[in-house]
Amino acid sequence: MSSELLFITGFLLFIVLILALDLGLFSKKDHVISLKQAGIMSFVMVMLALSFYLLLILKGEYLHGIHDYGRLAEVVKSHKHSIELIPGNFDASLRLYKQNLGLEFLTGYVIEYALSVDNIFVIVLIFSAFAVPEKYYHRVLFWGILGAIIMRFIFIFAGAALINKFDWILYVFGAFLLFTGIKMFLSKDEEEKIDTHNHPVVKFASKIFAIHPHYVGNHFFHKVDHKKMITPLFLVLLIVEFTDLIFAVDSIPAIFAVTKDPYIVFCSNIFAIMGLRSMFFLLVNIIHKFHYLKTGLAVLLAFIGIKMLGHGYLKAWGFTTEHSLIIIVAILAISIIASLAFPKKKGIKS
Repeated sequence: MSSELLFITGFLLFIVLILALDLGLFSKKDHVISLKQAGIMSFVMVMLALSFYLLLILKGEYLHGIHDYGRLAEVVKSHKHSIELIPGNFDASLRLYKQNLGLEFLTGYVIEYALSVDNIFVIVLIFSAFAVPEKYYHRVLFWGILGAIIMRFIFIFAGAALINKFDWILYVFGAFLLFTGIKMFLSKDEEEKIDTHNHPVVKFASKIFAIHPHYVGNHFFHKVDHKKMITPLFLVLLIVEFTDLIFAVDSIPAIFAVTKDPYIVFCSNIFAIMGLRSMFFLLVNIIHKFHYLKTGLAVLLAFIGIKMLGHGYLKAWGFTTEHSLIIIVAILAISIIASLAFPKKKGIKS
């Protein structure tokens, strides 16, 4: 078994373990997740991500089975890492590689975690529009994130294969992200609404399934006169999955702006996705206070788009992953501080 396959197998088993613990220990009965529980869950998920960052810093050579300078040079070239190796000095070059690998993961994680906030805005709207009881939020998000992990796996490795074969696709990704960022900035003041009757997922599902008109506890399916029907809770789950699919189109190309290593893209993406559920419960009642965050996310996407379009020039100027991380954190910090310093006045749209 190759080192890459061994690594990804181990990582997938780790995800299964975390999800099994969540499902078996923390979801035995439906209940409203408290702020304290959400805080603990968020802290644990962030600590796991930081532990993985340290693992890459200390043992990153095991990801691609690097055992000598030749293999290291091959991996750096293959995944287009923006570092200059030191000829003849394997140990120093390996340290440089591992530090850069960890930084790429951390930057990708911050980007994905930040973009997840926009996902939370929409999920809050979905739950509100379909009047989902709060005690079922966790169930919907658990299965929604499980589906998101599978979709991201497919998207990321397909995207990596495309980038490997067609370098120019990075410019397509960059232009798309710049367009999305500008569009998000221009529409930041528009009030988002979920049309429960005309939503494309509702229309599509109604053509395939019989839909029960009412919630039936925490069940996704219900039988009436021996006829199997989907409940509104399953319909909400489908819409959440569809929403994540849309957001993945933005977030995955954004991480490819930081690293071309599909394993790092996948891991940073999945750690952020697994932390989304706890972050949702942490922010659900206060997210409206961060009214400048959407502006910050729009600027973030535009910055990443510009970075992808001009990556050749930026590399020549000495622009590194560390510089990207500093700018990304600054954008997010400014938007959060501005939201708290200049609270939204009642009756006035931000």
